[in-house]
Amino acid sequence: MKILQVVPYFHPAYAFGGPVKVVYQISKALIKNGHDVVVYTSDAKDFGSRLNMGFIDKINGIKVYRFRSLSMTFVRKLKFFITPRMVLSARKEVKMFDIIHLHEYTTFQNIIIHHYARKYGVPYILQPHGSLSRIDAWRRLKWFYDVLFGYRLLRDASKVIALNRFEADQYRRMGVPEEKIAIIPNGIDLSEYADLPPKGAFKRKFGIPEEKKIILYLGRIHKIKGIDFLIKAYAYLINDMHYKDVLLVMAGPDDGYLKEAKLLASALGISKHVLFIGPLYGQDKLEAYVDSDVVVLPSRYETFPMSVLEAYACGKPVIASKVGGLEDLIINGETGLLFESGNIKRLTRSIFNLINGNDVAKEMGLKSKNFVMENFTIDKVVERLEKIYEEVIKIDSKSSITKQFPFGYEQR
Repeated sequence: MKILQVVPYFHPAYAFGGPVKVVYQISKALIKNGHDVVVYTSDAKDFGSRLNMGFIDKINGIKVYRFRSLSMTFVRKLKFFITPRMVLSARKEVKMFDIIHLHEYTTFQNIIIHHYARKYGVPYILQPHGSLSRIDAWRRLKWFYDVLFGYRLLRDASKVIALNRFEADQYRRMGVPEEKIAIIPNGIDLSEYADLPPKGAFKRKFGIPEEKKIILYLGRIHKIKGIDFLIKAYAYLINDMHYKDVLLVMAGPDDGYLKEAKLLASALGISKHVLFIGPLYGQDKLEAYVDSDVVVLPSRYETFPMSVLEAYACGKPVIASKVGGLEDLIINGETGLLFESGNIKRLTRSIFNLINGNDVAKEMGLKSKNFVMENFTIDKVVERLEKIYEEVIKIDSKSSITKQFPFGYEQR
């Protein structure tokens, strides 16, 4: 198959979160399985800079078109990646693909590719990666997008990919018929976790005493991630429960909330116990997971965070808020613990129980590692995705014949 993957940001632009890694790993696996994969993306590296990798790039057999973003201000303030030059390429090349896979939802790229996919009769599937809901400060703009573009994007898709039951319900509420919805979770390449770094490397790098335990948050520094809940819970652990043998490590790119998070830590008198270290990638990220005692995701809203799979692959239990798709990812009492979002005392107690119950945490870590191996390997995920591609292409081919010969007769 000749497959076009369309996403606003692509490897190595990991500042933009999980979809970057998901699309990269899917594309690599599809190439390995003998398919021809092209990626349309922008040149954004993070919220303030561009990648300097050339317009057409080749990564592990993937042909990547990096179209220049019109304005990095739009990227930083609106998270909207306007790539005008993509219109010219789409006009010439979209017709050459067997299928198109659109990633994310509220994007300039989707608007353009939707137009040319319809024009040339090329089927596409849509995978929003948790971006369907109108839940943040831009909910009004999302409503306008839905009315102008979004509902048509959903209507014309041959299939839509939900990461879990939670996202499938969102599709239904937006009017997508049941037969169009396929549930396929994110996957992870476990070969990247086969040879983990030695324990203690992260602590030595940041001058953390060996005996200190680590609570790790790894993700974007954004208010929706519930970072304030974690800081308050940690403050309660330090100030009220007088448990000082533990450090809170906050790792991830600033997505507009770093200053406020630091001010909150200062106001609660725990600044010297909280380490903000910015984004971590590759070996640095693995070292952080290995040296952590528990990974915490205190989000107000989540669909399918890749950090859970990463923590599991490193054999770490996860404490997470009971929201969205996290209930499908965290088996409470088995691979981690769930708490009601915003319940600071419950979060504190969960952290305390895990960092003090070494055997419990170790057992959860083993179960989490087995859980990810059994259910979320990238090969299994891509195998299911390939079946969707093949099904869509087959249905589209039959539909084209029916339109050409409506009475069932073929020209001889």
